[in-house]
Amino acid sequence: MGATADKIKGATNEAIGKAKQGIGEATGSDRLQGEGVIQEVKGKGQKAVGDAKEATKDAANKAAAAANKNL
Repeated sequence: MGATADKIKGATNEAIGKAKQGIGEATGSDRLQGEGVIQEVKGKGQKAVGDAKEATKDAANKAAAAANKNL
C-alpha cells in the first residue's frame, strides 16, 4: 500500500474511532468507547506509516537526484 493510501485509511479509522467514542459516551456503552479508542489509535498508526513511507521515498529521490547531478 502506498503512502497516500495509508494516510487516507488512517484518517478514516481515526474519524470512525472518534465517532464511536462519542456514540459510546452518549449511550453509556463502555464497549463502544473502547472500540473507538482502539480504532483511533490504529488510525494514528496508519498515518504514521504513511508519513514514514513518504519521508523514505523523498529521501531516496533526493539521493538519486544528487547522484545523477554528479554524473
